[in-house]
Amino acid sequence: MNACCVVPGGGSEPRAYDLAVIGAGSAGFSAAITAANEGARVVLIGHGRIGGTCVNFGCVPSKTLLRAAEAVHAAQSVARFPGLAGTARLTDWSTLMGAKDELVATLRREKYADPLSSYETIDYIDGPARLADGGLTIGGAPLLAGKFVIATGAAPALPDIPGISDVPILTSTSALELPERPESLLVVGGGYIGCELAQLFARLGSKVTLVTRGRLLPETEPELSAALTGYLRDEGISVWTGLGYRDIRQTGEGVALSVDVEGRIENLAAGQVLVATGRTPNTDGLGLVEHGVALDERGAIIVDDHMRTSRFGVYAAGDVTNRDAFVYMAAHGAKVAARNALNGDGATYDNRAMPWVVFTDPQVVGVGLTEAIARATDHEVKTSIVNLDQVPRALAARDTRGLIKLVADARTDVLLGGQILAPEGADAIQSLALAIRHGMTAAALAETIFPYLTTVEGLKLAALGFHTNVARLSCCAG
Repeated sequence: MNACCVVPGGGSEPRAYDLAVIGAGSAGFSAAITAANEGARVVLIGHGRIGGTCVNFGCVPSKTLLRAAEAVHAAQSVARFPGLAGTARLTDWSTLMGAKDELVATLRREKYADPLSSYETIDYIDGPARLADGGLTIGGAPLLAGKFVIATGAAPALPDIPGISDVPILTSTSALELPERPESLLVVGGGYIGCELAQLFARLGSKVTLVTRGRLLPETEPELSAALTGYLRDEGISVWTGLGYRDIRQTGEGVALSVDVEGRIENLAAGQVLVATGRTPNTDGLGLVEHGVALDERGAIIVDDHMRTSRFGVYAAGDVTNRDAFVYMAAHGAKVAARNALNGDGATYDNRAMPWVVFTDPQVVGVGLTEAIARATDHEVKTSIVNLDQVPRALAARDTRGLIKLVADARTDVLLGGQILAPEGADAIQSLALAIRHGMTAAALAETIFPYLTTVEGLKLAALGFHTNVARLSCCAG
């Protein structure tokens, strides 16, 4: 790995760069590598563990543990096939956590630390960065750069529940580093992090209560949200929705949360509490407002479609901005930022056909507009919903949990969006993303050939469902 020595004063001139990238996560690496490939001299500035949230604390550790929990559940549910019996259980929490940590360390080394040595024009510095007149400082030492990309990510946020600051809490980070499995767990927050971790711990043997002010996954279609709520309850998770939080307090046995449910006060107790109510951008200490970089009400950096901030020459990307909080969109935005910083502002951030995945089981995936957003943006809307009991793949798997919903413009038949709730939904959504990206109509999707006995075939059935009762079709008759 290249290393740059910044001399804090003493008469030595600070080194100058074409681009300074603040933040060494997925967005920061994407910006630095993009700039290096453009021939620029780049300094990549990290502060703490290299690799950022995804590899260290988010996607990688959570998804490998979710897969482990899926394996346990799959063995326990094998009796859905007549003539089969099976079981599985967690036998060694510390060994499972150790395997997770080993995977994280390997990917952090192979996908972040080691690749830096391949780029002679990237210098890596570890230290706290702050914007300054004419450049920036790292640990107080000056550094000069022509342009800047800020990619410092985000951290777990605390909800506004009275008493929350006096209670020992788990976050999505610390929950995946516990030395022992919690016997009982209260999960506060019904977004994707809360739903994923609630199911993970429940399947590994914890007694889980999941609470949220609204409904689960509030940005998804209500039909999918309601179905997932039922599936989680079927697995023994106590799900409470539509709550008002009154207070939370520590007890001799753990924690207790008082909630208001339709005017009725309930007290929910557990050994530990996991807070999963969103994330807050890492903007403190960077000197942003003092140097003309505007923030929104959450403290996120406001960027336009070219990833420009309100200060000339300063760009931003990833979870620190007011844009999509997905690792792949962070990388996409960082490429746009780096190219625009070096070459003018010709590149544009494009999320019109951005697929997303919630790794519950069944998975919740989507792309494009929901029915509500389509109506709010003046589309004349038509929808089609097909339950998985009409999809041959689900019937063969004896697992018909889920549904597919498509949204199209009723005047033009152009597809506007769609969501899938299915055990293998994540592997089907990209086909719909491509259809939406290229302006495909529902009729054209219905005429497309799909392989039989696949989850993605359900998209064809849903497209046919705009004008046909698919329950009356024979197999492959679409």
